[in-house]
Amino acid sequence: MYAATKWLHVFCVAASGSLFVLRGWWMWHSPDKLDRLWVRSLPHIIDTLLLASGVTLVVVTGLYPWQQAWLAVKMGALVLYILLGLGALRLARGRGAGKAAWVLAVLAFCYMVAVATTKSPGLTAWSAFS
Repeated sequence: MYAATKWLHVFCVAASGSLFVLRGWWMWHSPDKLDRLWVRSLPHIIDTLLLASGVTLVVVTGLYPWQQAWLAVKMGALVLYILLGLGALRLARGRGAGKAAWVLAVLAFCYMVAVATTKSPGLTAWSAFS
């Protein structure tokens, strides 16, 4: 069960991040594409699967954020990513603040992936990209 759940989680991470980047790109270059039904609904489906698989991994492995510093930092980065993503895609459409929030959200997403990959909450997590 662990391997399949982890695979699903990693797949959903990649899909969610890719769709976020694509939606940000479309916001400034092809805003009409954001009104498509699949563009509005697919991210919610993927993010629900991502959350469910993440919770399942926590339960199966017994690794809890209050016991593992790297997991607590990852959860904090997730909250930051969600807030920045909300600002980028909903609250600041087409404005400079929206673009800045989008860039910061992408950086928060990359940091989350780095922390998850290295299981290190510090700046050494960025070594995952080198």
